[in-house]
This record gives sequence, structure tokens and C-alpha cells, in this order.
Amino acid sequence: MSVVTSQSQVCVVVGAGHAGSALAVQLRKEGWAGRIVLIGEESHLPYHRPPLSKAVLAGEKTIDAILLRPQTHYAASGVELRLGERVVALNRSARTLQLSTGEELHYDFLALCTGTFPRHLPDAPALEGVFQLRTADDAVRIRAAAGVGRRAVIVGGGYIGLEVAAVLVSQGLQVTVLEAASRLLRRVASPVISAFFADLHARHGVKVLTSVAGVELLGDGHVTGVRETTGTVHAADLVIVGIGVLPETVLANKSGLEVENGIVVDEYARTSDPFIYAAGDCTLHPSARYGTRLRLESVQNALDQARVAAANICGKNVLYDALPWFWSDQFDTKLQSAGLLLDHEHHVVRGDVRNAEGKGFSVFYLRGDIMIAADCVNRAKEFITCKRLISERIRVNVAALVDEHCSVDDFAASEN
Repeated sequence: MSVVTSQSQVCVVVGAGHAGSALAVQLRKEGWAGRIVLIGEESHLPYHRPPLSKAVLAGEKTIDAILLRPQTHYAASGVELRLGERVVALNRSARTLQLSTGEELHYDFLALCTGTFPRHLPDAPALEGVFQLRTADDAVRIRAAAGVGRRAVIVGGGYIGLEVAAVLVSQGLQVTVLEAASRLLRRVASPVISAFFADLHARHGVKVLTSVAGVELLGDGHVTGVRETTGTVHAADLVIVGIGVLPETVLANKSGLEVENGIVVDEYARTSDPFIYAAGDCTLHPSARYGTRLRLESVQNALDQARVAAANICGKNVLYDALPWFWSDQFDTKLQSAGLLLDHEHHVVRGDVRNAEGKGFSVFYLRGDIMIAADCVNRAKEFITCKRLISERIRVNVAALVDEHCSVDDFAASEN
């Protein structure tokens, strides 16, 4: 397929998050000469989502301060913004989209960047004071409900739940975190990291409870508490539910695209329909690096995969196999993670985990003398070095990893 140059062609991007915004703008840079239409359900311009559980919730930043790009940037790139609109149907044979307004929109190429939606507590009653944090408006509502001395119960001990807990307890709320698993962050982090964050939150006054098998929301009109299956009740003025997300695949499912824990794409970000691409949290993509298919919930994946999709829509032949990396800010602690904890054989620790808020520490996950992944707490320089070591599969000097007298320049084995 040659590079698209026809001004009569239309590429529609559905979903105006990190992936959708990046893909739309990158299309023009890759040589797309036709129309680019970016459709988003929210009325806001596309914005950074990580600050929602941190700076926005804390009142340190407004929505306007976290925009991905100003409106003028889209205009300069010739991207038509259709905000506050929703796609309700996809007709692949006719290559048309039906919008919630009743309008029908033709496309030559389509990019699905639909992201995820939050899991809900099963059979939970509709009560005031119960929130989920997914959008900018959610963050504003939670902030309005929070106040000094109020009791907040957070259901879910993942990164979002812990970031919200850190903000709320710092604002003078009484905060309880209820996690179903036997430790915090069990799905995404090692026991070392789980234990560190459990201790960090406890020292800041957050009550953390794990192995909470099930919960029930209490209240009449407004939430008053959360009851465990054991009968224990935690009084609450507000409840934040953060029990994970699911890929948004309704359009893909209804139109007959291949779906399996996400919209299935190949290494070029192309779906089972050659005229439809997908990028971001909603996709299940093959990873040559890990020898399996992955669905990642990260800004890095959204941006990198979107750029690959844009290039390939324009007829190029770019493979996607970027190294996954993540971060989380809680209190004055920044965790930066590179790689995935898949099939590592052992780990080593650099620094003092028990006294880490100031100097920080790192955990390196190894297969033999190859670093598979790394978690770096307040150690940005080590994180940057580890990204390169992991990405390039460079053999490491394990003794240098754990010796604080050795610099990051000593991490690579001398015979590389």
C-alpha cells in the first residue's frame, strides 16, 4: 500500500484520550492529506489522565492546565474535533459510522482508540457519594465531596486507589483502603513493592486492609458505609470504587471485529479489518519481546502504539514492540517501572527498602544476568539506565546492581 495523498479521503479516530489525540495529530505528520476527524464523548479537549488522581484531585491543577494540546494545535494539524459526541454504530461494509446525533459519517480508514471503562461493584445500589475516577469530571466531583475530617473508603488497592488515598489523607480525610487480594498491587507489582507501599500509606495514616473478600455499600439515598462479608462495617461519607477496568469493545464486538480481552490487532496495530486500526488500552497486541499477546493500560503504550498506527494507516510498514514502562506518584514518592514481571527467575534490591522515602531504592528482576524488569523508587537515573538495559537485553553485573558504591555506569557487564 502506498502513502495516502488523496485530499478526498477521510480518516476517523474514535476516542479522544492519549491514543486518539496522538494518532490524529501524527497522521498529518506521516503524510495523510485528507480529512482527519477526532471524535470524543467528553466535552473537554483531550487531556492528560494521570494527574486526575493526583494534581487535579488535590486542587493543584485545573483541567485547562492538563490539556494534551491546545485547540490551536489541532487546527494547525487540520484535525476536526467532534467533542461531546458518541459513535453508536459501525457499518464496516459501507464504511460508515452513526453518531449519537443521528449523523452518518463516512470513513476510508478508521482508528479505534476507545480505551477502557471502570469495573462496577456487582449489585451495588445507586447511592450519592459513591464515585469512580475515570474522567476529569469525576475528579472534580470527588474533590467537591472531600473535606477535612470526612471519612473516605476506597475499594481497591491498585495504583489509582492508592494515589487517591494519598491525596485524600493529605487533605485531612480519614481514609480506609479495602483490597480483595492478599496484598496491594498484586496484579501489577512484586511483593517487595506491595509491602513498601502498604507501609508508606500506614505511616501517613491510611488504614489498609487486604484479603477483603467482598463488600456491600450501605445507605439510603446517600452512602453511609461499606460492609465486608465478615460483617465489619466501615463508616463512610464518600466511597471511591477502583477495582480495575475493562477494554471498551462495544463497537468492535457489534461490527464483528476480532475481540479477545480487547480489540485484537497485529504488530502493525491493524485489526481483523484492513481498513480499521486500533491503539491504546483497548487493544490486545502481539509482543515479540515477551512472546505473547498483551493488553497494557499505560500512557506509554497508548502514545507509542498510536504513532505506529498513524504511520501504517499512511502506508508505511512500522512494527510495534516498544518496551512497556509505567509510573505512580504517592505522597513524595515516585515509582517508575520498566518492563513486565514475566518469567523472571529472581530479584535483587539496591538500597534500603525500610528507609526509602528519602534516598529511595530499586528492585531489579532478572533471568540469569539479563534484566527483565525494574522498579525504581525515587531513583530516576537508575530508571533511565534500566530502560536501556532491558530494551537492549544487555547482560548486567549483578554485584554492581546491589552495591551502592557502584554507579549506574557499572550496571552493564564489562564483556558486553
